[in-house]
Amino acid sequence: MAQAQAQRRRNGNIRNGNGNGSQCKENDLLLLLRERSEGQGHHHVHRLNLTSSLNKGNNAKATIVTVLALAMAILLLLFYSFSTSTSTSTRITSPSTTGTAYEALSVSVSPDSDAVINLDHGDPTMFEPFWKNAGDKATVVIPGWHTMSYFSDTSNLCWFLEPDFANQVRRLHRIVGNAVTHAHHIIVGVGSTQLIHALLFALSATATGHPVSVVSAAPFYSMYPGITDFLKSGLFRWAGDATSFKVNGSSSFIEIVCSPNNPDGTLRRAVLSTEAGKLVHDLAYYWPQYTPMRGPADEDIMLFTVSKATGHAGTRIGWALVRDADVARRMVKFIEMNSIGVSKDSQVRAARILQVISDGYELPDPDSTTSFFHFSRRLLADRWQRLRRAVEESGRFSLPQFSSKFCEFTKEHTETYPAFAWLRCDDESIEDCEGFFKSMKVLTRSGRHFGAGPEYIRISMLDRAHNFDLFVERIASLGLR
Repeated sequence: MAQAQAQRRRNGNIRNGNGNGSQCKENDLLLLLRERSEGQGHHHVHRLNLTSSLNKGNNAKATIVTVLALAMAILLLLFYSFSTSTSTSTRITSPSTTGTAYEALSVSVSPDSDAVINLDHGDPTMFEPFWKNAGDKATVVIPGWHTMSYFSDTSNLCWFLEPDFANQVRRLHRIVGNAVTHAHHIIVGVGSTQLIHALLFALSATATGHPVSVVSAAPFYSMYPGITDFLKSGLFRWAGDATSFKVNGSSSFIEIVCSPNNPDGTLRRAVLSTEAGKLVHDLAYYWPQYTPMRGPADEDIMLFTVSKATGHAGTRIGWALVRDADVARRMVKFIEMNSIGVSKDSQVRAARILQVISDGYELPDPDSTTSFFHFSRRLLADRWQRLRRAVEESGRFSLPQFSSKFCEFTKEHTETYPAFAWLRCDDESIEDCEGFFKSMKVLTRSGRHFGAGPEYIRISMLDRAHNFDLFVERIASLGLR
């Protein structure tokens, strides 16, 4: 019974946690010695004296360890407080163009001051907030057994064109009023890049003699030369600036007319005579967020792309409106040999995206505060206003000026807000504009790539808000030097 009572006392001490840890251990040891002394006589006194001596030594060591641990903890706290205070940056908030959300913007000592801002490409991530807000309306779920066949509609000249995507393309053009579609074949491609390749093949396949010259008025889209010459085809070749191209009776040519033009945003018409050559109208930016709609384009060949119309560059879908059936067939043959058609999954997603935009105007949601083109136009208008202000304050650069025109889509006079800023370095001390901005950790594309001089650069206006805000800050800071 005595042993049982002692065991209960030990358990109670452990459960209750009475005293500090060393006191609990000492009490347990005394109870154990007392139990053993009942069966072993008076030897417990010597063991108790020995245990007490050990406990005293252990307590001293424990005290030293505790003091050292506390000192280390204090040092770590001091280090953490110091590092936190030196890395904290001051932040301000600025209202977004929607008036409902706010974005944090770093304006003092911050890692942002060392960030490299890549505005060389035209990655259209500016549109992400709209599509995030669209939620399930823009979401597509494709069952595992859907879109398994190569074929979409074998009765169509373009047999890999998804019918719903074709319907949504026609619907959106009708709502916006930027292109005639009823007399044209729709050819879908992996972005407009594949469609340009297909067109160069289709328009030069019947030519005889020398390769067909491909030209565009400078400043021209920087990818046109590369797209033309990359495969080193014997059918066509890049011949440069259309304004300096000499037309003669024995040679044929293809002129690519980009309108609104990439990189400078101007509306373009063909430079050369259409009797001696063929025209391709690249209308990737002929949408209401970039320029006033002046009426539906009705050209023989017109190119569009989802990446610039809606911002979905990763979907890799573009389309051509082609009047001539023979040209359309040769384009389909090229795409068939090049990629055996075009992803049906991408077409399904693109169809849903176009449907959401069209529904926003034909079937407006009462819970929605804005529609896509109006949302995008407000964002671009705000960005252009801020960039113009910063450029003016710097006194070292200039930007193109655009006149206000009546827009048939919005039914009001509006300005042009291109997807790219064609900036000129007016400061004579800056010989290489691209290199100057690179020294500011801003990546741009030199005018050399567009058939212009090094005093020009192209700057994307479509990047995420944070990167664009940092870019404008760096431009504005030059005026203070």
